[in-house]
Amino acid sequence: MSNHAQEIVIIGGGAIGCSIAYFLKSDPQFTGRVTLVERDPTYKHASSALSASSIRQQFSTPVNIALSRFGFDFLQNAPDVLAVGDDKPALALHEGGYLVMAGPNGGDILKAVHAIQTKENAPVILLNPEELAQRFSWLNTQDLSCGTLGLAKEGWFDGYGLLQGLRKKARALGACFIQDEAIGFTHKGDAISAVKLKSGATLPCDIIINACGPWSGKLGDLLGLDIPVRARKRNVFVFTCKNPPLDMPLLGDPSGVWVRREGDRFICGTTPKHGEPDPDDLPLEVDYAQFEDVLWPALAHRVPAFENIRQSAAWAGYYEVNPVDHNGLVGRHPGRSNLYLACGFSGHGLQHSPGIGRGMAELLIHGHFQTIDLTPLSYDRILRGEPMLEVNVI
Repeated sequence: MSNHAQEIVIIGGGAIGCSIAYFLKSDPQFTGRVTLVERDPTYKHASSALSASSIRQQFSTPVNIALSRFGFDFLQNAPDVLAVGDDKPALALHEGGYLVMAGPNGGDILKAVHAIQTKENAPVILLNPEELAQRFSWLNTQDLSCGTLGLAKEGWFDGYGLLQGLRKKARALGACFIQDEAIGFTHKGDAISAVKLKSGATLPCDIIINACGPWSGKLGDLLGLDIPVRARKRNVFVFTCKNPPLDMPLLGDPSGVWVRREGDRFICGTTPKHGEPDPDDLPLEVDYAQFEDVLWPALAHRVPAFENIRQSAAWAGYYEVNPVDHNGLVGRHPGRSNLYLACGFSGHGLQHSPGIGRGMAELLIHGHFQTIDLTPLSYDRILRGEPMLEVNVI
């Protein structure tokens, strides 16, 4: 693909959009212009700002493991790589690991997933209940069949700091940010020739990238295209504990509940089980009953010290869920010759934003992926009816 005088318009200025802009503008072979359209520069409802901001290699698909490995390395170097003058983003990266646990009926699945991780050289070990109890004396292991523990390149970080770091660096490199909203398009043949904005302005484009996060499916609706991405609400609760475990990794419980440290406090949430209701576009109002009815009982069961906790804050945000297989959609959409997707990451978009940004830049500038082969995430699998299911959704 020729990169001369290319007008690239990215719809969505969150971490994914900003990462694509950063990697495009930092490649000396790219001579085009990048414009990001973001309707809310405060990011009040953006998934990037409301994320639990964790990163793990414990996925069930090789491409996600590779993206996490790249993402962790990027986070380690980000203060220098994303520095603008003397301004360096402080990302507070903490390598705390993940402990993913299986109940009596989930052991075979977790062991199969661990085999994939081992094949991909992820530093993850498989532990039986006795080994779990020996490592974590504060953990109730009586109803566990096994667990997997990440030994390196897993943890948590300041997600909003990453977003702002990518945004500031992309702007410093020449990317243009516009506060507006895409409401329509003009076409020339099977290509999109311009984006119509709510302000009345029109943006001509050679390439358009859908990085709208939870609203990516709605952008597809404007184009008359099926983009299987839905906005699904998730609650995050903050609590304190009088005598907490001090060496606790992020816990992924068989119940679907997760919990991790956040300074001297803890944050927790849950993922709906298969078959449970998970409606689209719910208002971002915290469901406080979920903490009392679902989270606290599960937390107290798994970590007896959590019987004595106090919930102190909460927020709600959207996952950009791809209900087909809980994996991202990356690359060209076959419905338009110049429409590209970078959306549907189902809760792991923030941690994978560096790898997605680099991959999209490589595809647009060089015509193919170079660092990580993101072909498995292409829309073609949807057309073929061959979903690539991500089992480890937390």
